Amino acid sequence: MLPDLERLIQLQELELRADAARRVVATAPERLAALDARLASARANLEHATAVIADNQGARRTVDKDLAAAQQRLEKYKEQSMAVKTNTEFHAMQHQMAAVKAEIDQFESRTLEVMMHADELAAALKAAEARLKADEAAVVAERKSIEAERARNEALVQTCATERAALVRQIRPEVVSTFEKVARARGGIALARAEKERCVVCQVRLRPMVFQAVVRNDEIVQCDSCQRILYFVPPRAGEAAGQAEPAQPPTASS
Repeated sequence: MLPDLERLIQLQELELRADAARRVVATAPERLAALDARLASARANLEHATAVIADNQGARRTVDKDLAAAQQRLEKYKEQSMAVKTNTEFHAMQHQMAAVKAEIDQFESRTLEVMMHADELAAALKAAEARLKADEAAVVAERKSIEAERARNEALVQTCATERAALVRQIRPEVVSTFEKVARARGGIALARAEKERCVVCQVRLRPMVFQAVVRNDEIVQCDSCQRILYFVPPRAGEAAGQAEPAQPPTASS
């Protein structure tokens, strides 16, 4: 294989690895922000549960106060009923006492409702506390993993850059220029494997003369359609006779 072509394949592999690493580095802030949002949501949920319990306790105090006031009125009416002198006054007092007893029944029912709701809220608060604790532990671990992954990929980007610079120095400048021009135009993929007289990337059929030149791997040949630099991977012994699975394309051609 032409040395420049072989090095271009290595260069494509390096750039694909570097691009993948850069994407990991670029998405790290967003992933970390998502962890912060997750914790903020869990804390807000706990704050809401705490606030609702405070409201419930306030409602309970209000009902207890109203109930106590109604009970005091009932006792007062009972005392007053002992001093009435006419049936009319007695019936009037009985009517007032019945009305207060109805209020007491309502307040007692409301007290029961508030108490039952308090039990539900206590369970919700406990769940919110457990959720926050679990999220805090998970976020610490996930943040550590993301930051370690980012550091590894930042180092990989630097390593690829160093290796790329060394590799580029071994390739003819005009070949590097062609590679970079095609890469910019084709989403970073400047090379493509040729197989069965086709470019495996754009799937356009190659002219027989072009395909034969690619098969030799001794010159820089570009696809007439997508302009990618073509190369050929000879089948292993047995594959040509249909005795083995087709060769898997190198990463650079994917």
